[in-house]
Amino acid sequence: MPTLRQLFLANNAQTTNFPLLLEFERAEGIYMYDARGNAFIDLISGIGVSSLGHGNAKVKDAIKQQVDKYMHLMVYGEFVQTPQVLFAEKLISVLPDNLQSVYFTNSGAEAVEGALKLAKRFTGRSEIIACHNSYHGSTQGALSVMGNEEFKQAYRPLLPGVSFINFNNNDDLQLITGQTACVIMETVQGEAGIRVPDLAYMQALRKRCDETGTLLILDEIQAAFGRTGKLFAFDHFEIVPDILLLAKALGGGMPIGAFIASTAIMDALKDNPILGHITTFGGHPVCCAAGLAALEVLIEDGLISGVAEKEALFRKLLVHPAIKEVRGKGLMLAVELADFYLNKKIIDRCIENGVITDWFLHCSNSMRLAPPLIIQPDEITMACEVIIEAIDYYTN
Repeated sequence: MPTLRQLFLANNAQTTNFPLLLEFERAEGIYMYDARGNAFIDLISGIGVSSLGHGNAKVKDAIKQQVDKYMHLMVYGEFVQTPQVLFAEKLISVLPDNLQSVYFTNSGAEAVEGALKLAKRFTGRSEIIACHNSYHGSTQGALSVMGNEEFKQAYRPLLPGVSFINFNNNDDLQLITGQTACVIMETVQGEAGIRVPDLAYMQALRKRCDETGTLLILDEIQAAFGRTGKLFAFDHFEIVPDILLLAKALGGGMPIGAFIASTAIMDALKDNPILGHITTFGGHPVCCAAGLAALEVLIEDGLISGVAEKEALFRKLLVHPAIKEVRGKGLMLAVELADFYLNKKIIDRCIENGVITDWFLHCSNSMRLAPPLIIQPDEITMACEVIIEAIDYYTN
């Protein structure tokens, strides 16, 4: 009888020749548990998904209640489905006035695809500007605006008319012109190793887009829902995007994404042609019910208010001669080390000792820290002790 691991390797598509092959039986709070009952602290939240931790009771109750009512009924946008309506209403209530129309998708990558189409359709322009070292997903359009040639060269040709600017570089903003349909940018760059832009830069970006009639798309697929210490990361910069991209923590652990714009912009998908973006499972009722419950928990439990203090504790504890920098905002942090080889050895030892972390696609010498927002100070201390021990083991 083959083991579960053997069946996984035989039947499940692999994306590397060296998957982690960790087997977990259950997860609760900030912990994941293997078949032997060993606990692992989750410091990456499934790459930003599990902001409330694993198995939040209110989210699970919402899922169970919705499953008993109905699941999939019809492609998105045709039927009035209560979970979609209530979730969109709640999102709009916590967003600026111009972000008033929500299009639910299956994932963050589909939100990117829909937003790029919407920007081109609304402006009548075809030029798209993205940032070097950006990450927006792996589908064809999203890959086209990824700012790392290593991960995209094998799949060319991709979308034409895409050019790149340097993140947080004011001089490059002049490349935004009256021919530019949109600038798509992560409010905080994630896979680049958590790069936080300057306030003045973000405000200059917003001004330049306004001057040229260019739509500003802010990708907060990783950064939203308290991850940076505010509900939305753009709140740090006193600007508002024309189109906002959400996913990951949006569903409280369930798969869902969204692109959000003004009604005037979103209406461009209604005609010439009609059905400007179609999705079968986008806004799935169970996912919307989970997302609504997750957003209510996030706000009602005041989880965002403790993020800055927890960030400070990580920064206080992660001090070592081998650590070049702890970089980021809130509980979206990168620990920079000398090179990938040292970083990977440290990550592997952390996993052996019960702490799950990883590295970044475009910044492989940095370790990712993005724990559930519910993590407590004693758990942060415990996790940091494991990290420092691993660094000591390979550097002393």
